[in-house]
Amino acid sequence: MTNKAIAQSFQLLGQLMQLQGENPYKIRSYENAYRKLRSWEVPLSSMTDEEITAISGVGKAIHGKIRELLDNGKMNTLERYKTQVPAGVQEMLQIKGFGAKKIKTIWQDLGAESIGELLYAVNENRLIELKGFGAKTQEDLRQKLEYYQQSKDQFHYARLEAVAEAVLEELRQLLPTGKIELTGKIRRKMPVLSQIEVLIAADDGSREKIAQRYATEKMAGDTMDIRFGEQQIPVRLYYCEEANFGQKQIEYTGNTAFVASLRLDSNKGTNKREEISVFEQLNMPFVFPELREQAFSETLTKSQLIEDQHLKGIFHVHTTASDGAHTLEDMCRYTQSLGYEYIGITDHSKSAFYASGLKEAELIEQWTAIDELNQKLAPFQIFKGIESDILNDGRLDYEEDFLRQFDFIVASVHSNLKMDEAKATKRLITAIENPYTSILGHPTGRLLLSRKGYPIHHEKVIDACAANAVHIELNANPYRLDLDWKWIPYALEKGVKIAINPDAHSKAGLHDMHFGVLAARKGGLTKKDCLNAFGVEEVKAFLK
Repeated sequence: MTNKAIAQSFQLLGQLMQLQGENPYKIRSYENAYRKLRSWEVPLSSMTDEEITAISGVGKAIHGKIRELLDNGKMNTLERYKTQVPAGVQEMLQIKGFGAKKIKTIWQDLGAESIGELLYAVNENRLIELKGFGAKTQEDLRQKLEYYQQSKDQFHYARLEAVAEAVLEELRQLLPTGKIELTGKIRRKMPVLSQIEVLIAADDGSREKIAQRYATEKMAGDTMDIRFGEQQIPVRLYYCEEANFGQKQIEYTGNTAFVASLRLDSNKGTNKREEISVFEQLNMPFVFPELREQAFSETLTKSQLIEDQHLKGIFHVHTTASDGAHTLEDMCRYTQSLGYEYIGITDHSKSAFYASGLKEAELIEQWTAIDELNQKLAPFQIFKGIESDILNDGRLDYEEDFLRQFDFIVASVHSNLKMDEAKATKRLITAIENPYTSILGHPTGRLLLSRKGYPIHHEKVIDACAANAVHIELNANPYRLDLDWKWIPYALEKGVKIAINPDAHSKAGLHDMHFGVLAARKGGLTKKDCLNAFGVEEVKAFLK
């Protein structure tokens, strides 16, 4: 092992011990060893035991650990501490300027065990109440976390959407006579992406212009890879002749199963320039790009998918009463200004101590404020709701005489996430069978790129929703997008309506509805099956 690698092992050991609240004198000795060894010029591997022990600050204990690393590539003490700290918490230590002391507070007080969970907590405004944190520190950490995630190989769709538009704009300026469109997974609106893909039909000199502009020579046949912007986002470019643009767009957009099912090689028509013409020549109806995830079937030929403008209201919104960033009135007025007809307020329930959940008396005060606002903002409608924690046994977080006073209830799991499928499914179904549950919130609790959802038997959960007239949330936060779009067709088959909810903890969070719509389209959701595409009076009936 190199001196640098050995030094980093001591640094990590000190950090892990600090996370565990160990003896500060021992921690300091390992920190000193890190600083000493990282700048030590003579390779430790070439030194005798006596020479290593003679280094200032290296006693017998540290020398023994150095010897372990040199002989075995491992240090037993370090390996033991690694088993005591979740891998996601260890990963947090890699974020520059974010020390073990703060990580310990977040891990112990918030229970965040991964970068994604921490970023989600930041977006929910949960850090500012912790000791040693504030709004400025939280914002600084948000930027560090986003930068860290951007440096990885996977991206949330929401992260790349605006970048993709910038790529198109720049390429169209560079090749003003070319035909340039998004293709591949980003055109299919996949929630997680590894790159941006673009299809180009342009003159013969276009490749040289692009290679010169982006300083790349990575070409392979009709493909070129470039990096875009300061963050060096990966972009793959595909080239074709303009006369074949429509057919090539189909080939590059759809997944393998979809493209194979179309039998494109049998297309003898002369107009391959436009996609719609290719479908017509194949005697097949047009399929929206979002739906091209499986072999062609008539079920994919939707005449109209849900669109942003179809949504008339918003459920699942938090305020400063619990862990939101803006007041009740701010959230309501801003929602109204966006053109919505109604909002459902759902602060956290009393068991959610981590999010300042509301006790009964606090909710009664909120209801009074909502009554006053309903008079001020009429005809805009504010529904009195709660995001009720689903307790470990499936009960909701208030007694029955209080539950019945809400206009609606979003029931969600937030604690004890480490469940097997049987327990998780039973817990959800018990909550669904509660007569006061209106909407099942983020059914699996997943955080994309960060935390797998707890395993559930989706069919049983959806069947229970159908039997109890409970709607299912598609959580529009781009870190969640839960219910997964793959289960929307089964829900629709069972007559369960989908509520696209932003889970907004700020005014900015309301705009996540857009990403929820994109995910819903992938599942084939139409206006008639979306709860919040209905007007106020219809929604009142559904909630009852």
